[in-house]
Amino acid sequence: MTVTAPAGFEAAGIAAGIKRSGALDLALIVNRGPSNAAAAVFTSNRAKANPILWSEQAIADGQVAAIVLNSGGANCFTGPAGFQVTHGTAEAAAGALGVSSGDVLVCSTGLIGEQLDGEVLEEGVLSAANRLSTDGGPDAARAIMTTDTRPKTVVVEGDGWRLGGIAKGAGMLAPGLATMLVVLTTDADVASDALDHALRAATRVTFDRLDSDGCMSTNDQVTLLASGASGVVPEPAEFAAAVTEACQSLAQQLQEDAEGASHDIAIEVRGAVTEDDAVEVGRSVARNNLFKAAIFGNDPNWGRVLAAIGTTQAPFDPYLVDVSMNGVRVCHAGRPDAPREQVDLSPRATHVLVELHAGEASATILTNDLTHDYVHENSAYAS
Repeated sequence: MTVTAPAGFEAAGIAAGIKRSGALDLALIVNRGPSNAAAAVFTSNRAKANPILWSEQAIADGQVAAIVLNSGGANCFTGPAGFQVTHGTAEAAAGALGVSSGDVLVCSTGLIGEQLDGEVLEEGVLSAANRLSTDGGPDAARAIMTTDTRPKTVVVEGDGWRLGGIAKGAGMLAPGLATMLVVLTTDADVASDALDHALRAATRVTFDRLDSDGCMSTNDQVTLLASGASGVVPEPAEFAAAVTEACQSLAQQLQEDAEGASHDIAIEVRGAVTEDDAVEVGRSVARNNLFKAAIFGNDPNWGRVLAAIGTTQAPFDPYLVDVSMNGVRVCHAGRPDAPREQVDLSPRATHVLVELHAGEASATILTNDLTHDYVHENSAYAS
């Protein structure tokens, strides 16, 4: 039941007529309380879509009663008229639910620069409000999909409480945060400041380390809503661990459904001086198109790994670095080790281990290969 697995939440996903295909394209998720505590993390892209500008204001008091999400259009770079569409969407939800529009978040995803029809959105919100149910989570998950091939959902069981979530994302997956649209819900009784702390700690080590194609979106948002309906106040560490578990699951699902990908690559960096250094080194490999193309061709070209990490500012000696691919050490101390022919890159799951031998810190970056299908997918985007 995803976002409706925790008590106190209802959801709906409908075909409002935004997508030309007639597919589900509008989701409404409502917190029925008794608490409306919330937290959110937004894209750090300076080019922000109208829903981000609205939601950043609405979340400021840490109270959210509902969230409206649409696919089929990003409502970004659409001028004052586009912001009015976002405002009107929030007003429509507020009127249907009997809440303040300032307690309604709005998310949009799809093609940038296309004006959305405000009347279609507002009518869709009213229709969705009439279909709200505790079984509406799966439809909501499908309604936010764009080039996704399948919905992404998660449920984590706590001690007397639950956490559920949905996500969308298949392209423009790069950190900053966030990397897609995500809604997390919980029936735990947690204040907004504690939600914010747990969410930021979780996204730092999950979504922030998903770097599928190096492209940061204008619309990305991760939202965490707490209804308090279970009446259980979890230990902060227990709650934070559950949020991280949910985010990690959704991040991996996003990686596995990345546009056109044929390999899911985990780049593990060990022996860095600091964790930030490890992240920088891993991200440099993840964003190297030569490396990504080599993996697509099942070529364990470890030279491209060394060339990529040599562009970073992280302290290490390139001539002491070891590189392993799928368990085979192909480079030792900056020199060839096992023959490349011993590396099997035919499985979709690919593990690259970079050992810097400069310190004790480590980090893992998730990415994908660069394929013909990715180029094709992004040469003719359609919602």
